[in-house]
Amino acid sequence: MPIDNNWIENQIRPIANGRSNWLFAGSLRAGQRAAAVMSLIQSAKLNGHDPYAYLKDVLARLPTQKNSQIEELLPHRWQPTKP
Repeated sequence: MPIDNNWIENQIRPIANGRSNWLFAGSLRAGQRAAAVMSLIQSAKLNGHDPYAYLKDVLARLPTQKNSQIEELLPHRWQPTKP
């Protein structure tokens, strides 16, 4: 057994730091939007994607993406566009 719990403390630090910051989201809807964006970022990380590259590509493709194919932009199905 490890003597310390540094790994788990580092994993929960963003949540603990964010708690006080999230109190000032501005409104309920702003808080919900922030939660949706944070969920996308964490899902991208869990699926092995660089969150910046994922969001940059998805936001660029979103205006031209067909509604019937919007699921392709979710982190677990996303494939980066070929340059």
